[in-house]
Amino acid sequence: MPPQRATRPHMPGYGILPAEQGSGLLPWFWAERRLADSHEYWVCSVRPDGRPHAMPVWGVWLRDALWFSSSRQSRKYRNLAAAPACTVTTDNPHQPVVLDGHAEAVTDPVTIGVFLEALNAKYATAYGLDFLDPAVNATLRVTPDSVFALNDEDFTGSPTRWTFGD
Repeated sequence: MPPQRATRPHMPGYGILPAEQGSGLLPWFWAERRLADSHEYWVCSVRPDGRPHAMPVWGVWLRDALWFSSSRQSRKYRNLAAAPACTVTTDNPHQPVVLDGHAEAVTDPVTIGVFLEALNAKYATAYGLDFLDPAVNATLRVTPDSVFALNDEDFTGSPTRWTFGD
């Protein structure tokens, strides 16, 4: 689902220009391209005691969501199972894309197969469906609530926030 709206985010003290100045609001395809092309993603979740937790993962932008896998025993998975709100970032600090959303475990074998096919194609791997056995590993889909991006070549004129849903 494409975003409902694009706006200039409120960034006091950074000299951010109005939406119609600088390079203007970035188009959604600009953010989607970076979400698809990122090699690693940083998944930020919250530990039970409230402390943040960040870990890099391989993932794919697929069906309007960010997908990755995780051991069900990992801290990241246990955090997301208890509190699914999370932030995921791309790996390029010069053209960052920051996705705020909610993670959910996917258990349908056909859907997991689609994710695995995309993962294998992106990373030139040959993982079989047993690699993502739902009893051991979780396939996670993070659906965006909002996405922030900027191009540091126009730091004050490019910041854009897209919102989804209501």
